[in-house]
Amino acid sequence: QVQLVESGGGLVQAGGSLRLSCAASGTIVSINSMGWYRQAPGKQRELVATVTSRGRTNYADSVKGRFTISRDNAKNTLYLQMNSLKPEDTAVYYCNADLEYYTRIYWGQGTQVTVSS
Repeated sequence: QVQLVESGGGLVQAGGSLRLSCAASGTIVSINSMGWYRQAPGKQRELVATVTSRGRTNYADSVKGRFTISRDNAKNTLYLQMNSLKPEDTAVYYCNADLEYYTRIYWGQGTQVTVSS
């Protein structure tokens, strides 16, 4: 089995920065794409950013220029550097991973990010 564990969430003032991490563990041969999603209260979960195994990235328009997704394949770890945070970025942030030889997408348990105005 595989586990994804997020960390790095917290409370920050508007304009501040946070760095989220997502560590994958278990029986892993390789990881294809990985991504960050978020869900605010009363809203649907939405894409924040994704990155392929070759480093190709994709961002939601709302975070372009402020957030940077990256991954360390040797450590099976995904990161999200979040700068210039806004109150509307407040949400639970989830990571996911599409792993080689597994037929399902794995999700972490989520980490809360709260941005105060």
